[in-house]
Amino acid sequence: GRMWAYSVGFTVLPHVGGFLGWFLNRKEIPAWYEKLKKPSWCPSRRLFPVAWTMLYTGMGYASYLVWSDLGGCSSKAIVPMGLYGAQLLLNWAWPPLFFGAHNLNM
Repeated sequence: GRMWAYSVGFTVLPHVGGFLGWFLNRKEIPAWYEKLKKPSWCPSRRLFPVAWTMLYTGMGYASYLVWSDLGGCSSKAIVPMGLYGAQLLLNWAWPPLFFGAHNLNM
């Protein structure tokens, strides 16, 4: 019973920051992003939510598998889960920096 809740929690977690990033910058995306010069192979912006949903779901579930395999909140899990957490925070920081600050150099 309890492991089911953990697996769902870990799988949903990455989506929280992703949703907040989208929500806070949703007006900037069509207004600013569409005007940028992009290469011809750049996918439609409609594909981004689909791609990120799949990526975040896979990342979240993989983090659950690592956490579970290493015995939960054990000393062995600190490094891989810490690296994952740092990567997730950088991922979540990207939309506000790119879309919110209009900073292409970030």
